[in-house]
Amino acid sequence: MAASKATLVCFMIVALAAALLAAPGTVEAATCSPTQLTPCAPAIIGNAAPSAACCGKLKAHPASCLCKYKKDPNLQRYVNSPNGKKVFAACKARLPRC
Repeated sequence: MAASKATLVCFMIVALAAALLAAPGTVEAATCSPTQLTPCAPAIIGNAAPSAACCGKLKAHPASCLCKYKKDPNLQRYVNSPNGKKVFAACKARLPRC
């Protein structure tokens, strides 16, 4: 069972990276990189407790980027998911209203 969760997490990280690469390149897109939040993948996808690395990245991530992710059809299911909201709450990070 742990191997299947690890496979799922790896798949989601690859999907997240693919979504980023498929997005049109702009100057702002270079600073909005969802792959910076990969330490949060086990918590969002696998329902694990968020790590200190995840919380640090989440708090440092610009609100404007999080708003873009909330609106992106490829990423919104993670940011807006119940687990995504739990991660924000556990990290004491504010999920912006966009």
